[in-house]
Amino acid sequence: MLGTVNLPEFTLGALLIVLLPGPNSMYVLSVAARRGVRRGYRAALGVVLGDTVLLTLTAAGAASLLSRSPALFDVVKYLGAAYLAWLGIGMIRAALGVVRGLRHRAAGTVVTQDSATAAEREATDHNPLRRALIVSLLNPKAILFDLAFLSQFVSPHAAHPITAFFLLSVIVQIFSVSYLSALILGGDRLAARFRRRRRLTASLTGGVGSLFLGFAVKLATASLG
Repeated sequence: MLGTVNLPEFTLGALLIVLLPGPNSMYVLSVAARRGVRRGYRAALGVVLGDTVLLTLTAAGAASLLSRSPALFDVVKYLGAAYLAWLGIGMIRAALGVVRGLRHRAAGTVVTQDSATAAEREATDHNPLRRALIVSLLNPKAILFDLAFLSQFVSPHAAHPITAFFLLSVIVQIFSVSYLSALILGGDRLAARFRRRRRLTASLTGGVGSLFLGFAVKLATASLG
């Protein structure tokens, strides 16, 4: 079918892969829970654009270039790890800022609404699309994984392998958009509770920040093997 093989197996595998937690999905959930549906979908659009670029590069052979050049792989790898770590530290600092604000209030210190939420605004950024796009792109392992996974389901006898890659990529993106939409809508339902309970908001922000630090370590220690 259009140069693909074992399409049902690919569909099931793609679904399971999309459902695995990662920095993209965690960031989208965090933005939606704290800033609402509109901001959540901006972050999701950044993820979709980043994934589209990676899938296109995979089909064009960029993954083979990375796999043949360990030095280039390391450069992209460490850039991605550093950016994830920077995001994680920023979120943890924002969470600590919210907690300190709550303690000042409990102690009777006057804290304005603007100062109480400044750290939180810093963590969410005014452009979640851009931030999500960068998170998606700075992941060379994603390109290599796309190549290793998608290539298994492209027929070696396909007259137009690009068409097969396109079909498989569309399936992955449909699952991705559906999953991110579920996270966004679920996060929005929690948003009112988070706004009422600022300590819960701080816990979410700090937890996601810690996950990002973990993702950074995992990426920094990744290898081509």
